[in-house]
Amino acid sequence: MKKKQKIRLCRVVLSGILLILGSLLPLPAIASFVVLIVSYLVAGYDTLWTAIRNICHGQVFDENFLMAIATLGALGLRDYSEAVFVMLFYLVGNIFEDYAVNRSRGSISELMDIRPDYANLLRDGKEETVDPYDVSIGDLILVKPGERVPLDGLIVEGHSTLDTSALTGESLPQDIQTGQPISSGCINLTGVLKVQVSSEFDDSTVAKILDMVENAGSKKAKVEKFITKFARYYTPLVVVAAVLLAFIPPLLVPGQHFHEWISRALTFLVISCPCALVISVPLAFFGGIGGASSCGILVKGSNYLEALAQVDTVIFDKTGTLTTGAFQVTQVCGAACGDDRLLELAAYAESYSDHPISLSIKEAFGQSIDKSRISDAEELAGKGVKALIDGDVIYAGNSKLMADLGISGLPVNESATLVYLADSSGYLGHVAISDTIKEDAADAVKGLKNAGVSRTVMLTGDRKAVAEKVAGTIGLDEFHAELLPGDKVSLAEDIISSKKSKGNVVFAGDGINDAPVLARADIGVAMGGLGSEAAIEAADVVIMDDQPSKISTVMKIARKTLGISKQNVVFALVIKFLVLILGALGMASMWAAVFADVGVAVICILNSMRALNTKKLA
Repeated sequence: MKKKQKIRLCRVVLSGILLILGSLLPLPAIASFVVLIVSYLVAGYDTLWTAIRNICHGQVFDENFLMAIATLGALGLRDYSEAVFVMLFYLVGNIFEDYAVNRSRGSISELMDIRPDYANLLRDGKEETVDPYDVSIGDLILVKPGERVPLDGLIVEGHSTLDTSALTGESLPQDIQTGQPISSGCINLTGVLKVQVSSEFDDSTVAKILDMVENAGSKKAKVEKFITKFARYYTPLVVVAAVLLAFIPPLLVPGQHFHEWISRALTFLVISCPCALVISVPLAFFGGIGGASSCGILVKGSNYLEALAQVDTVIFDKTGTLTTGAFQVTQVCGAACGDDRLLELAAYAESYSDHPISLSIKEAFGQSIDKSRISDAEELAGKGVKALIDGDVIYAGNSKLMADLGISGLPVNESATLVYLADSSGYLGHVAISDTIKEDAADAVKGLKNAGVSRTVMLTGDRKAVAEKVAGTIGLDEFHAELLPGDKVSLAEDIISSKKSKGNVVFAGDGINDAPVLARADIGVAMGGLGSEAAIEAADVVIMDDQPSKISTVMKIARKTLGISKQNVVFALVIKFLVLILGALGMASMWAAVFADVGVAVICILNSMRALNTKKLA
């Protein structure tokens, strides 16, 4: 428990004891008055001081002012015990409010506790513990088991398993080895890694994530703006209403006494405090953003979270968004030899190339390559490769290379890239390579349909046959292929302008050419794991594990959050206005007034905390 909370609890106990002594003991009137005044000041000195300070700064109408006027007025009417009780209960309510708020903030801080404390810098062969800010690009650092990766970089030595859950929300550990990039914020679980730093701390993954989360609160949702504006006009209006309630009836209605109507007005002021709305609604959105973060989804503002609650159309880029963006061998067709032998020849022929297609063939072969079996490897620009394997000349390449060899009538597959193989005797077969669809792509589209999205569209610069296959496989409503970057923007504009409902348009992409469309859509969603920096900067939402199914997840979180905030608004306003009417009619005591203020605030804040729980939505 923090020192401030302990002091507040001590104040509650001391003020409560003094209230009992001053109210129940048969003390002289002056002694009872002194005891109760001391009890009042113990419970409310900070509220009174805050009200005075705010008035000096021109901020008159807030809950501190209302509470100060109400309780000082009660003291003026010699209702000492009642004044002390109201201030004491207000203090108790503030303690519960602080506990609820701190718990929500603490949960989010725990979810986003990814800032590294230090880095193990290798300098002149010696290890030195330094602040991550003091590490430069190109420096070598060591990351030991159990430590958090402090900076982005490339692994130059070692292999290990990483816990990436703080970044991606993915609980399954990820294996990593020499030559692979590594992101800051992950936890190294097993081996020692030597990493060459590729970006300074301010430009690292963890710094960008923290910046996104910390700045998310600056972009308010419409309901938050409404509450802020509402409180600005509501508070002075109720003060004026309380003044009129205190003086108009006894001046105009015969037989009415000032004491009774001033007491009603003071009760009216306590009831009218807007703190339940002012605190609980932003807290609901803060909780929703924190809950999304725990799922590996970064939302850059509560306004975007609110917009995600009403989505009608989702536009996807293809490569890197719905597909992995990595080539894989999808088919091996041997014509003059077996499939295994054909794949072996292809891997050996492509062994000296680092082209993505060559790498995918070698990965599919999955065995070490004996370079002694290869000689006279030669790259044929724009056509393929020629190599002497086990004494035989092997050709691997496209249809142009086969045409040069006099081979025709080749099989065609418009939805894949084909590598043809031949030797001195003729055609051997082909290997089909294509960009594979992400495992959750079909689930992503299904989830969006279940969430009420009426139109799903794919925009891609790839060939029509490839786009048609992807769209048909995962169940998209429509697709547009062979597009230039400018075409994507134009089509997105057409889709946005032609929408018939009030629902928003989401665009999900990952490439640098997607940045203009991400910025133009109502909500831009970037794939953050492999996505370009330009796409991540332009987007409003970043999915850290590149899973498109997370779009429907964040929509569910958004709807839950917006529902909670609306519940708080309706509950607080209904209770307040009901008790305000009862207070004006003299049918509500200070007990009811305190419940309508502090009690409603605590209930709304506890309700807001439900936005943090997103496990069942993921």
